[in-house]
Formats: sequence, structure tokens, C-alpha cells
Amino acid sequence: MWHLAEYHPSTLFSLRPANATTSGGKTLVAPTPFALKMALLDVAIRIHGRTVGERWFPSIRDLTVAVSLPPTLVVINTFVKILRPHKAGPKDTVGTGLEGPMGSTIAYRELVHYGGPLSIALETAAESDIPLLALLSHIHYLGKRGGFIQFFGYEPTITLPADYTILNPRPNASFRLAGLMQVMDDCGPAMTFAQADIYSGKKLGLNRPDGRLLNPVVLPYRLARSSRAYSLYEYSGA
Repeated sequence: MWHLAEYHPSTLFSLRPANATTSGGKTLVAPTPFALKMALLDVAIRIHGRTVGERWFPSIRDLTVAVSLPPTLVVINTFVKILRPHKAGPKDTVGTGLEGPMGSTIAYRELVHYGGPLSIALETAAESDIPLLALLSHIHYLGKRGGFIQFFGYEPTITLPADYTILNPRPNASFRLAGLMQVMDDCGPAMTFAQADIYSGKKLGLNRPDGRLLNPVVLPYRLARSSRAYSLYEYSGA
């Protein structure tokens, strides 16, 4: 069973790839399976409590995730001022006589403008008891904090529509030869609730069954126009 949810973005979207640095703020053009599952887990804990969230986590972890993006995507390139710790310890950077641990610097960032709604599809087993409609309707942002979205509709279906792209395909699944490649992270099949809990102290490895897995995914988009300030991508067909 597939569960389709439609969201209308109310701000720009941004989500750095798993291998990006703090200074090099390139962005993915869509939320990853890991980001979506952590959003669902967050909602489950906030609404139903930690015990229920922990019980539902294995089912959330094993969800198959697909997205349908709008006809156009614009990736905006910009520079922003950020605070970062001084490498050599506290210092007086503004000449006030007061030393501080943080200093301002410039960082590159990318932001995505969606030219339409964002649709997300989740596949569950027939016996799943997770109330996905309730969880999906309470997701208010994806990606970096401040990437707000508004829930707009829900529809269950047996067959995934052709314009959706699966973001965590099964091993040896076919893929497009042309399009926009994105490296998406997902929960490993042996990942536990303690590893998803940032307060537990358990480390979350990369490309490990009990950590995050990286999957290359090709989205059906082509670069239509670009300059130093933006890149425009258009849907190229399912």
C-alpha cells in the first residue's frame, strides 16, 4: 500500500548532502529518505510519546520512499554570514576588549525554489498499524530548520504513479541513464532507535547496516538554464 501526501512549500528548501562540509553548503533538490523518516519519528514522539515512537521505529525505518517534484526547480546560489568557533581559542575580533569563542565568516549556500507542490509517497506492509495520515499531516518542515511546508492532501493507492521516483530503491534495481543525480541517505536495515536518538550517545556510522546508507538516485530533470546566481531544472518525463 502506498500513501501519497502533497505539501505546498512556503519557504525555500535546503538540505546538504551527507558528505558536505559546513562551509560548502551545496544542497539536494529533494528531502532524503533519512530526513523524512526522522521527521515521521519526531512527529510520532511529540504526539504519542517516546514509548510509542520507539515501538513504531522499525516500521518507519523500513519504509520505501518516493517523491514527485514540481515541473521546475530553481537552485539559488548565495553567500551568507555564519558564526563558527575560533580555531585557536577565544579572541577579540571586534576590538571591544571582550573575547569570545565564536567568530563570523562567509559560507556558500544553495536554496531550492519549488515551482509547485511537493508530493511524497510511502509504502507500508499490509499489516502495518502506523497512522501515517496523522503523522504526515503534522510534518511542517523538511531539510534545514526553516524549510516550512504545508500539508495539503492525502491519498492511499495500490500502485505508485509513474511520475514518482523511488529514493531508496532495492539493490540491483534499474535506474535512469539521463537526469539529475543525487546521493540520498537512508536508514540501514539494522539501525536501532538508540542510534536514531541523538541523546543516547550511540554513534551513527556511514554506509553501515546499523547506520546511514548512501544511495545514488537519478531524478528525471535536466538543466535548462543557469548563471552564477541560479540553476533552473525542468522535468524531463517519467
